[in-house]
Amino acid sequence: MSGPGTLYARFARSAERYGDDTTALEVGEDRLGYARLRELAERLAARLVAASGAVPPRRVGLLAGRSVTAYAGYLAVLRAGATVVPLNPEHPQARTVDIVKAAEVEVVLTDTAGAGTGLGVPVLTVPPGDLIPLGDGPAPRLPEPGTGPDDIAYLIFTSGSTGTPKGVPIAHRNICAYLDRVAPRYDIAPGSRLSQSFELTFDGSVHDLFVAWEGGGTLVVPRRGQLLSPVKAINKLRLTHWFSVPSLISFASRLGTLEPGSMPTLRWSVFGGEPLTLEAARAWRAAAPAGRLEVLYGPTELTISCTAYRFPDDPAAWPDTPNGTAPIGTAHPSLEVLLLDQEGRPADSGELCVRGPLRFPGYLDPANDAGRFLTPEGRPCGDGPPTGRHWYRTGDRVMVRDGRLIHLGRTDHQVKIRGHRIELGELEAMLRRQPGVRDAVVLAVHAADGEPELEAAVEGTGCTPEGLFAALGERLPPYMLPRRVAVREQLPLNTNGKIDRRGLLEELRRSR
Repeated sequence: MSGPGTLYARFARSAERYGDDTTALEVGEDRLGYARLRELAERLAARLVAASGAVPPRRVGLLAGRSVTAYAGYLAVLRAGATVVPLNPEHPQARTVDIVKAAEVEVVLTDTAGAGTGLGVPVLTVPPGDLIPLGDGPAPRLPEPGTGPDDIAYLIFTSGSTGTPKGVPIAHRNICAYLDRVAPRYDIAPGSRLSQSFELTFDGSVHDLFVAWEGGGTLVVPRRGQLLSPVKAINKLRLTHWFSVPSLISFASRLGTLEPGSMPTLRWSVFGGEPLTLEAARAWRAAAPAGRLEVLYGPTELTISCTAYRFPDDPAAWPDTPNGTAPIGTAHPSLEVLLLDQEGRPADSGELCVRGPLRFPGYLDPANDAGRFLTPEGRPCGDGPPTGRHWYRTGDRVMVRDGRLIHLGRTDHQVKIRGHRIELGELEAMLRRQPGVRDAVVLAVHAADGEPELEAAVEGTGCTPEGLFAALGERLPPYMLPRRVAVREQLPLNTNGKIDRRGLLEELRRSR
């Protein structure tokens, strides 16, 4: 059964149903019931409208993290009828400025004084300590938001191969269709305590927020430092539902805390954003033996996830895969998948293409649509925006085994670093712009703990590793920075005269 057609309407329905008898949000010592959180969102929405000149804004930047302001603010932007444009306070200001301009943000909401300086748009600063007292005085009277299913709910910027982040707009109809299909999977009800592990600039956060609120659960927000010790955080916060990237399993293993039976409160564990090895899955399952374990897969363009794989309760029945990673499973109901080989022919192994109600309407900059869509017949598209029947090319190589999809890698130079999608071309383009650099290559190299790290090599003169690293740090978030930058007189070439990426990768591995 489908719910309301916009994201805020779905939360408002839960607020009506659960009132203040059920906690909707827990951040540190702050606990807000559903009705209270809705009231704060309404009052904050009125302040947003006032800050934008008494006219409801079209797009609002949300420059906040892990505070009551961040989550009430997310709802407030939707209540004002605007699109949420998440901005990460930890990212370099130059990158934030680029996103604000590209998204045509009209006002920024932040939880920290001075955080919005230099963005070129009005800034509304509401520290968490100032937000809670907003319940005093008469409630504001706001018109109903004029948003509908085809309007954009949120706009997330991902790494772009041309050197510029690209905006991925997700319509209300996309995210509402996702909630209709995914939220019922996890038995959420009042008393459920769900983790909020993702930053708001990562689309997994939308799952965290609205899957929790769809069923009357409590969204529990760990501090960033707590996420580095997942087992301790889960037990301290009494979590029943956990959703994160698989990399956090490695953190728990290195701490020696991932012991059998060490997470007795967990009923559901969900992992996504990068491949989950079967070895890591077994260790986590042993630590949470009373819970169920699931993998979600999907790029931002397909609204958080488009496939799912649920592990059998009996570990003896788990599959054996060619690459030792968990299957990504089968497509969510109502989605269609198509696998194409290198010649563009349907096959049992090849690039995964998807269409259906979770597929986004096309990039913010239509120039980024080129090469990413196929006609309903599976042929390359011409000019013009994609229709609902067009296929989205994920760039992921998969195979079918026993009716399930198994992820094999990429068809391009996109990588995942602790769940973050990175186009190596973005870093390479940025390095090539630096004085003295003639060419650049960035590669993903596995570290000693098995997790991938970025390493860069440039061909040039008059430039230093320190200077290049500093230049990257001025525009890139920390997760995109390479572990090291090597400067060479010449990069290795293959027999075709192209940069020998494979040979360079072997050199980097040997030199670690």
